[in-house]
Amino acid sequence: MSIFSKLFGGGEPSEPAGPNEIYKGFRIFAEPAKEGSRFRVGARIEMDDGDDTRTHHLIRADVLETRELAVEVSVSKARQVIDEQGARIFG
Repeated sequence: MSIFSKLFGGGEPSEPAGPNEIYKGFRIFAEPAKEGSRFRVGARIEMDDGDDTRTHHLIRADVLETRELAVEVSVSKARQVIDEQGARIFG
């Protein structure tokens, strides 16, 4: 873990094998971060833009008991952000 992660409380992200879901043209990768015995909700959202891939990292304050539940909630929160903001999430 890097010094910045230790200073700012970042957990260790899980490594997904591939996208958990493709939703409205966006790829959602659930990446809950392990914090002690619990998991912080987080996801990576990607969208192809011509030859480039745009990426947004979603990190929530929610901390859940199991990785499976954190994955489920991470994908749900990512869908919600896509529905509310669309491509604006990339700046």
